[in-house]
Amino acid sequence: MSASISRRAALLAAALGGLGPAGCAGPTAPIGAGGQGARPGSGPGSASAAPNVPYDVTKLLKPKHKYLGATFEGVPQTLAPVDAWTQLAGKAPNLLVYYLGWGDEFQPDQTLAVWRHGMLPYVAWEPFDKTLQQIAGGGEDDYIQRTAAAIRDLNIPVAISFGHEMNGHWYPWGTRQNTPADFVEAWHHLHDRFQDAGVSNVIWVWSPNVINPVPTVQLQPYYPGDGYVDWLGVIGYYATTGPHTFDTLFGPTLDELRAFTTKPVLLSETASESTPRKPADIADLFAGVAARDDVLGFVWFNLNKETDWRIDSSPQSLAAFRNAAADPRFGFDAEHPDA
Repeated sequence: MSASISRRAALLAAALGGLGPAGCAGPTAPIGAGGQGARPGSGPGSASAAPNVPYDVTKLLKPKHKYLGATFEGVPQTLAPVDAWTQLAGKAPNLLVYYLGWGDEFQPDQTLAVWRHGMLPYVAWEPFDKTLQQIAGGGEDDYIQRTAAAIRDLNIPVAISFGHEMNGHWYPWGTRQNTPADFVEAWHHLHDRFQDAGVSNVIWVWSPNVINPVPTVQLQPYYPGDGYVDWLGVIGYYATTGPHTFDTLFGPTLDELRAFTTKPVLLSETASESTPRKPADIADLFAGVAARDDVLGFVWFNLNKETDWRIDSSPQSLAAFRNAAADPRFGFDAEHPDA
């Protein structure tokens, strides 16, 4: 287990009421030759685009089919877990989430490898070591601009969430140490620095936790606005206690979101605890996502941490996942979403 995983896990209690575990990250390697210094549109990821033409993410924003995403221990340094999961699930994921600690360097070579493996790279950017006020105040602009330039020059689509689960109290960027205005100001500043750098290949994902464990925290004050957000990346888990159907786990949050925005939803972290109910939870998740046109898909947290969230925690769970994933509505070629 990496230091980053241990750090995040220490901040979270057992999964209750839809509150899930922390994500995964690995050690940061030196920046590769992926795109630093290249002209926009001419980097190694631009094979499908004309030279000097920025990648157009439009078709990925609301594709015809659902995203079947996942995250694993050790990615993106290695993609071996992706291939192993594909064999188990019977279908390859087309979106991969991995975690970037604030101050760690974005890795163009690793991100390009994710894209070439058939998956949309999704970076969950975690500001552990700097405050929202420092970010909003410009103290981190050199780092932001360096990251923005690397992503722009790579010229492939990259989804980015910043400060996920900001409506909870379990992270330093959450409700105990910050106001909603602090979060929105940091988001606006980050987004604006990317825009100033000419970055147009990012899908911006605003990612709250489901409201069930924090019902008194209103989401709208934390929302940066439709001009700053592409997707709503809702996080929620099927736990032993608390809500355990799609409608009770995600429904209250989706209802609250729809009061102030129509942006599409990606369930950006979800899974089910390893209990006898897990096969039913899996079927319920797929059915719930399939039934809603405004939900783009989900990302399965395929780790054994706090509990065994993996799809193969039991033969019954694996059979349920494999059967549900065979639905042709789930999964598509990320590079050619209309195919």
